[in-house]
Amino acid sequence: MKIVILDGYTLNPGDLSWEPLKALGDVTVHDRSSGDEILERSSGADVLLTNKTPLNAETIRQLPGLKYIGVLATGYNVVDTQAAAEQGIVVTNIPDYSTHSVAQLVFALLLEQCNHVAAHNAAVHAGRWSAGPDFTFTLHPLLELADKTMGIFGYGQIGQQVARLALAFGMKVIVHTRTEKRVEGLEEVRFVSEDALFAESDVISLHSPLTKETSGIVNKRTLGLMKPTAFLINTARGGHVVEHDLADALKGGRIAGAALDVLSAEPPAADHPLIGAPNCIITPHIAWETVEARQRLMEIAASNLRSFQDGEAVNRVN
Repeated sequence: MKIVILDGYTLNPGDLSWEPLKALGDVTVHDRSSGDEILERSSGADVLLTNKTPLNAETIRQLPGLKYIGVLATGYNVVDTQAAAEQGIVVTNIPDYSTHSVAQLVFALLLEQCNHVAAHNAAVHAGRWSAGPDFTFTLHPLLELADKTMGIFGYGQIGQQVARLALAFGMKVIVHTRTEKRVEGLEEVRFVSEDALFAESDVISLHSPLTKETSGIVNKRTLGLMKPTAFLINTARGGHVVEHDLADALKGGRIAGAALDVLSAEPPAADHPLIGAPNCIITPHIAWETVEARQRLMEIAASNLRSFQDGEAVNRVN
């Protein structure tokens, strides 16, 4: 079985082994594939694995021998799943591999907004503590999370894990989700309307899939509902946020800050409206990138393909 990995570098920049997949066939790994290279590299493959390299209907129709597409991520909008289904091609994804890692980054971002660790560390190394008259100094007001309200938009596995961590910090947790679900150990969580979530939260963390309904959910109107002391965190999808509206809100001091691991275009243009915006932390889509999460992703990708070879389509999305 000929297996082609179109963009393997983000999953494995060299610190993991491809052996779980190599055990299943003849594997060719490309670090990245440009639009002009996709068809040539995919030709003759039985299996294609892709993270962000798009496989549209036109490309898929020119690959009559293709049997399987494995998306090396949870989101699978990079593949035209209908076109694949019409050709009998199985498409799978990788669910729930990064739950703990993403929730961990949510709190890394939030704690940075509350404690300003990086700024204080830089000030100490610049000599400000050594030159100071007191045993302590602060550059910004420091905030305690206990008794603050964490608002979670979307309540899948990651949203639930964020709720657990928030409760461990002594926070109150409110959730807005399309389908309310009671989860053991999270009985304290309160379900609220969308507007109530924006109005009541001290921190809003986004964890919903990007759909027609959730696209641009953070916009001028909903930002206007937020407390001026509130923070926004987005580790889900950049398309949830109308970025010009968020930049305006930050510049106008209408919310206290934002911390984003995702943007609508990645990598962003140098003149992106949120780059350089006040009280805005941006990380380069790293929530999923822990060694442990990537190892799980590799193992699940291999397990998905092994199941397909054995006649069972696990984690099929089409």
